[in-house]
Amino acid sequence: MEIPNVADKWSGGVNEITLGATKDKGGSRTKTFTIGGAKSIPFMDFEGNPGQKPVVAMDVYDVPPEDWPETLTRPFADVLHDPAQWARKCVEQYGADVICLKLDGIHPDKGNKSAEQAAKTVKSILAAVGVPLIIWGCEHDEKDNEVMPKVSQAAKGERCLLGVVTQDSYKTLTATCLADGHSLITLAPVDINIAKQVNILVSEMDFPLNRIVMFQSTGALGYGMEYTYSIQERERLAALTGDKMMSMPVICDVGHEAWRTKESKSEDSEVPQWGPRDERGPMWEAITAVGLLQSGVDIIRMNHPKAVATVKKCIDRFY
Repeated sequence: MEIPNVADKWSGGVNEITLGATKDKGGSRTKTFTIGGAKSIPFMDFEGNPGQKPVVAMDVYDVPPEDWPETLTRPFADVLHDPAQWARKCVEQYGADVICLKLDGIHPDKGNKSAEQAAKTVKSILAAVGVPLIIWGCEHDEKDNEVMPKVSQAAKGERCLLGVVTQDSYKTLTATCLADGHSLITLAPVDINIAKQVNILVSEMDFPLNRIVMFQSTGALGYGMEYTYSIQERERLAALTGDKMMSMPVICDVGHEAWRTKESKSEDSEVPQWGPRDERGPMWEAITAVGLLQSGVDIIRMNHPKAVATVKKCIDRFY
């Protein structure tokens, strides 16, 4: 394409956040990542600074996922019952930039694990890998408010990213992250007004704006991706035009949503014309991720190693 001679001059930009803390910063990470910093529309670097490269966070669960198809469980079959080894495999074999620990097992209907068990899992993963850690609750407010403070304390000093908080439940985790030095994920259900309101509520507790990451409920390819894209695009434009309450980096939950679709998990025999699931599933995840990257995403949560490799290659080409 022909590069315009006169670029738009944006008045604002996206905050930068560093994930992870090395020993000299009070943590134990061997690697850290800084996200955000964009002062232009995604990949339109002729307009200004495109910011830091997006990072890929691979999901690790504290209990083996019950709804994953065989195509997805196969690469992790030997480690599904050991979150620490699962995390190590994601980093050393599949190239994950960050690990996202999903505490599904603390949910009252999925094991009801205790805060002590969750904290032990967090410590084991921190010992197993040197990359930054995202810790994601079970999204059951009462249980998260009971467990996440203990989890936060277990990882104190590591500068993790914890979530999620909503407009109806934000005080406990916000205060915890403020005390323990972590960053925070604010959730809105594909609604830019609610997203801004959650950020305002969190900031009114004196939580720094440059330690907030926004999360819109992610839609997969064919299942609402365009809605997520549209909202994230509007958030990015608001940040570039100077809205401080919209100037946060963004995280997407691509893997979980992509592998919930019938197209990614249906057996080959069910719809032969769709092609083999071993190719179809990772492609569905990768296309969702690459599409949403162009709306302005800083962290992508992903599952399948093939999809991760494809998306990381695309990010390198974009940058």
